[in-house]
Amino acid sequence: MDWPARAVWPPLDSAARVRRFPLGTVAHSCASRRPWWGEQMLPDGAVERVQEVCAAIGKACEDAGVAQWDVLGEQSYGLDLNLEAGRITMVGAGGEGGFGVRVVDDGRFGFARLVDPSGAERAVDQAMSILRQSPQISGFELPAVAETAPLPSAFHADVAHLKAEDLMDRADAMLAHVASVSPEAVVTGGGLGASATAAAFLSSEGIERASSSTSMGAGVQVTIDVDGQLTSGWEGASSDDLLPEVPDCVDLAVTWAECTRDPIKVDPVDGPQDVVFSEGAFGSLFGMIVGSAINGPRMARQESLWSGRIGKQVMASHLSLVDDGRLAGGARTASIDGDGVPTETRMLVESGRLEQVNWSVRDAAKAMADGQVEHAQSTGSAIRSIDGPPSTGTRDLVLTSSQRRPTPDELVAQMDDGWMVHSIMGAHTANPTSGDFSVTTSSVLRVVDGEVQGAIRQAGVTGNLADALSGHVVLGSPNQRDGRTGRHLHLADVLFSGTIGVNPA
Repeated sequence: MDWPARAVWPPLDSAARVRRFPLGTVAHSCASRRPWWGEQMLPDGAVERVQEVCAAIGKACEDAGVAQWDVLGEQSYGLDLNLEAGRITMVGAGGEGGFGVRVVDDGRFGFARLVDPSGAERAVDQAMSILRQSPQISGFELPAVAETAPLPSAFHADVAHLKAEDLMDRADAMLAHVASVSPEAVVTGGGLGASATAAAFLSSEGIERASSSTSMGAGVQVTIDVDGQLTSGWEGASSDDLLPEVPDCVDLAVTWAECTRDPIKVDPVDGPQDVVFSEGAFGSLFGMIVGSAINGPRMARQESLWSGRIGKQVMASHLSLVDDGRLAGGARTASIDGDGVPTETRMLVESGRLEQVNWSVRDAAKAMADGQVEHAQSTGSAIRSIDGPPSTGTRDLVLTSSQRRPTPDELVAQMDDGWMVHSIMGAHTANPTSGDFSVTTSSVLRVVDGEVQGAIRQAGVTGNLADALSGHVVLGSPNQRDGRTGRHLHLADVLFSGTIGVNPA
């Protein structure tokens, strides 16, 4: 069974981390004990057991006379290791999971979450109670079963067979590597994690999927506190497969802890300037602003940056944006979405022109019923968890350019007078309706005549992402780093010329 190729509805947390498992902890001295789940994280028959509970909840729905229903179930097992003050501070092992049931009747819906399968009848009663109080949406009903093409499995035995001592060996290797490349640097935060998940989806309309997946994450904060200067760098990566023993995010964290030392003094610069954003800094703003702009319900409510602009130019003509639900190795790759609708590879922005936006089943029906749009239908874009019903979201967003894509060094070399911004703080304050943002950075380098002059302590960064994406923009070469570094965003370093302001503090 191919669905989901991974956890279809991943948590919106750092790309450097996987789920935390609070149910049990293992002291460093006893981490070599055999894991309580056996030879691999995912116990034999785990997927089948999740399916059986989904079927039992479905039967409870049928017995209660529910017109339509769907159930999502997940059970995860994993290991979590924390790093602090240059050493391993905790290794945890445990599991988490549950089931979410949605009931639909005459355009109304209710939802309930349960952990104990014996509470199925009570959960269905709760969902029906909510349904009776919810507003009716004309035309809202669950989707029928449809054919979907299979996807490669996201279950990797190398990850599933990891044990606590394996993570500890990897952590020791990361700590030793940092000490060898930068003797004054200390790993002051971060960790490693690995998990395996069994998932199943079942609906009254005949949609049934089940599979297992794995996930691994690494994150590290490197700090140098010498001669009254404290600088740091944070980087992370995640993957469905096994990460290298020392992922390249470790070296990058060391690099930024080192290159931001001995800050230089610079004079204030008025007006927009040339700025290179790293993929991470760019992604923080892109996800907040563009991720909202392509949301159908927000567009229908005139809350989108691009409301009323379908068919019009919204980016530079060399840029295109794809929402790919079937991307190999993607963070949100799956054969169906949270509603059970088949996913697709969809061109949202082609050669700078906005072609379409995203919808889930209920959001599309509601927008039409409210008279906000003449036509809308699901685009296979529903995001869902066991904690709540589906809503419109994105799969894996991939930004491309038809122009030559320079390396990061080449992007910097193109600037006569500018800045390189590696990370930002405050992206959540960006205005997704206007595209305006005002953020701060303490990872910023001054560039003159194509060469880095040094770091400054802090700067404010202001601009409008819509203007920046429509102006003179150069998209860098694709990221070749270990694992995923931007969760479901697949971007690159980017050069904006004359549209972003950097104000040294």
